[in-house]
Amino acid sequence: MSANPQWDISRALGVAGLFHLVCGVRDASVTPFLTLYLRQLGLAAPWVGILMGSKHLIAAFWAPFCAFLAQSHQRRRVLLTGSLLGSVGASLLVLLVPPLDGDLGHRSCHAGHSVTPAVPPAEAALAVNFTLAKEPGSSLPAERSAGISHASGFRKGPAASVQAPSSHLPRNSVGSVEGARTTSEVLHPVTSGREATPWEGALKVVSTALPLLAEGTALGSPANVSATKGNSGTLGLPVEGLLRTFIPCLVSLVFWELLAAPLEQVADDSLFEYLDFVDATDRHRNLWVWKLLGTSAGVCGIAALVEQLDCSLKTGGPRGVVSFYGYALVSTLALPVSTVFPVPICRRQQPSYKTSKALSLVEGDPRLILLAITVFLIGAVTSTIQNFLFWHMQDHGSSELVMGFSVALGLLGEILLHPFRTTLLRKLSRLGTIGLGLGCLTGQLLYYSFLWSWWSILPVQLLSALSNGALWWAVGASIEDLATPRMERPLSAMFRGHFYGGGASLGSFMGGFVVRRFSLAVLYQASCAVLGLWLALFLSVQPRLPQERKVSYSKLLVVEASDTSDSEQGTERDCLVKASLGRSQRTGQNSAC
Repeated sequence: MSANPQWDISRALGVAGLFHLVCGVRDASVTPFLTLYLRQLGLAAPWVGILMGSKHLIAAFWAPFCAFLAQSHQRRRVLLTGSLLGSVGASLLVLLVPPLDGDLGHRSCHAGHSVTPAVPPAEAALAVNFTLAKEPGSSLPAERSAGISHASGFRKGPAASVQAPSSHLPRNSVGSVEGARTTSEVLHPVTSGREATPWEGALKVVSTALPLLAEGTALGSPANVSATKGNSGTLGLPVEGLLRTFIPCLVSLVFWELLAAPLEQVADDSLFEYLDFVDATDRHRNLWVWKLLGTSAGVCGIAALVEQLDCSLKTGGPRGVVSFYGYALVSTLALPVSTVFPVPICRRQQPSYKTSKALSLVEGDPRLILLAITVFLIGAVTSTIQNFLFWHMQDHGSSELVMGFSVALGLLGEILLHPFRTTLLRKLSRLGTIGLGLGCLTGQLLYYSFLWSWWSILPVQLLSALSNGALWWAVGASIEDLATPRMERPLSAMFRGHFYGGGASLGSFMGGFVVRRFSLAVLYQASCAVLGLWLALFLSVQPRLPQERKVSYSKLLVVEASDTSDSEQGTERDCLVKASLGRSQRTGQNSAC
């Protein structure tokens, strides 16, 4: 250890790496599975999209503002500790939100630990019933429907037994269908008192399904439930459900995000300034690996715990409460690390209003405008994956463990590709790498729309190393190349925060309504088409933009040292040297502590 522990770089990097690792586990405990929990509360896709869009919007604009306040008032460590403590209580507030169906937790635990089945479409229900009607003397084989007994109709069976293979259903009916808990009630009419004939059982289900078909919505959705009950509702959610579940959930999520959002940016800014005082900022770039490792371990570990412990807790709520308890526990474990996190004591005088300067820099450069639109679209389409991909996997019989493993597979692929980062950017150039990343993301979206089984998600996740890792490496390198001196970090923060977060918010708002009006498959196909068109436009416009050549100060020094006697070259050299010296003086006025 050095004589002055404030500047112990090895210790600072070790503490920062541990903090990133713990925070990765913490975020992975809840964030990937949050929309699944909201779905289990009974909320339809538009309401989930509004909740997640609000969450992204707060993170995009509130986190930079808090980071600016913490830097101005030298309260970074207080904010780190307060954010961790506050997020513990705020995350547990979500568990107090009651589901739309009070018996939902009991049903989800007894329906099976690994599969929450999709609701078969009404067309499939009619096909089954008319088949029964045509063959009154026969019974369906056991291997075709475990929940169907003899010709007396449908018996009450477990929810998992009514799931039809998604690959055998019409493509427009596969996707997110809310209200899966009502499936067994619609498809399993129970005859009481006497043996019903096959015709009676068939007509009873048909009479139940026909009004739902007339409404043009999915079988068993909250909209249909409210319609049959005669309650007035909006977008599949009755007014009483709006007051009971959605509004409390919105308030708790907003409060949670207000407390948790500033943590990552404040910690990152603090560490960068700490290393900047001793000219060790090059070692700051390797810490992201710890965050990805923590996320990979956390998403698989919490998924395994959910399947093993969730129903044994007997909380009476939906599955997923273990995720929130894990989040609170890991946040508590991160508190001691935050107390020793490297925070610079000496205050560096930096120019204020860097956000406005970064915005003016974007407005004056067409290449940055094109890159900003690209990042905005990336955020919009990526939000549809983060919000609804697990719904799509769940509809195909996937368990939480498979979902967690699919996320970890993409993150590990990104880590393994990182040693080839420099070679990739040099061989393909920044433009080519951005095009490759956008192309891989477009292919992933198209692949997601044609999922046929729970395991089919795993092979395509390897492309995440290019569609997420390589794409952001190229975007970051382009920002560094186009930014003026001392504006690289503010410009990068604006791209990752404002532009990406704004796109994710808009994508969440719109994605939920597209899912309800059409299906998840249509959402991914539409996102694929939009991103593919933008990729073609980006590759055709970007090379035609004017390329501004920057002044190379090292070359100017070499020219200054040479003995040239040409008067015109000497005059030009003097002008360039004076311009470079004046520019360096303007940008280096605030470099002292």
